[in-house]
Amino acid sequence: MNIYVMFFGVLAEVANTGSKHYRNIKSFSDLKYRVEDDFPEFIHYYYRIAVNNVIVHEEPEIKEGDRVIFLPPFAGG
Repeated sequence: MNIYVMFFGVLAEVANTGSKHYRNIKSFSDLKYRVEDDFPEFIHYYYRIAVNNVIVHEEPEIKEGDRVIFLPPFAGG
């Protein structure tokens, strides 16, 4: 399946991009492996995942055309 991935904050800086398309993804685990293979520095950062703008707390089920967002820690005031 084709998945659109977005990166924010320090993760976008590390990736040197705010987004990337991934093709032939089989599962979220496969996607995460491919992202960390492309950007090995990500393993040094804590991040949350959102799928289609909804933060998920467990490994999500993803489907064709989903937008997966890698979110670094953030705080508001």
